Amino acid sequence: MTVRRILLALLCLAGSLCAADWKALKPEGYVSDFAKVVDPASRVELERYCDTVKTATGVEIAIVTLPSLDGEPVEDVANTIFRTWGIGVKGKDEGLLLLLSIGDRKSRLEVGYGLEPIIPDGYAGQVIREMRPALRDQHYGDAFILAARTLGQKIAQSKGVTLETPAPRTQRDRPSEGFPFSIILIVIAVVLLLGGRGGGGRGGVGNLLTGMLLGQMMGGRHYGGSRGGGGFGGYDDSGGGFGGFGGGDSGGGGASSNW
Repeated sequence: MTVRRILLALLCLAGSLCAADWKALKPEGYVSDFAKVVDPASRVELERYCDTVKTATGVEIAIVTLPSLDGEPVEDVANTIFRTWGIGVKGKDEGLLLLLSIGDRKSRLEVGYGLEPIIPDGYAGQVIREMRPALRDQHYGDAFILAARTLGQKIAQSKGVTLETPAPRTQRDRPSEGFPFSIILIVIAVVLLLGGRGGGGRGGVGNLLTGMLLGQMMGGRHYGGSRGGGGFGGYDDSGGGFGGFGGGDSGGGGASSNW
């Protein structure tokens, strides 16, 4: 009997030692992808969009992925992270936490005290339900973008402000001007004429120049791989406006779901 009690006590101690310390997690920005499932392009867009929402409305959005909940309720984990990080400005408590546990296939939208009139539990549930199709396809970045956009527009509308999407910092989505088309044609004609009169050497140079000019003409217009479908823009990962959260609090409002 004594041996059994000792073994039980040791098992309980081992379980407590192995339990995750959610308070030890540190934010990596507006997006803290601890499960490493958000693609880089989506992460950049989300960081910039959350910064835009913060600037325009004062609301702070935290986006978090975890590999697992280690058997704990998603509501408890989300509330612990929310309160430890202090998402939202202190006193106003206008913060949001979008949490995904990848291994458990569970999601949670935790809402700060100050946003409960704007994002009631029913609306929070609708937001995370709309994420399900993308989550089931393992398009985690797309799911977060959809939810962030929905929440951002709802908050901006309630506060009577307009969210201004930052302009792209690269020009890769715009076609380059290149040389004027008429000049290219004249130069090609001259090169071909000179190449036809000369020997093999000139012909080789003429062919080379012709190829280069044709490459400039055809390759001058190129488009970057920015995301389609009305995202937040094809931004690079330079810059960033995250400077830490403001000390906000949450009382457990929001909604949870599986996918």
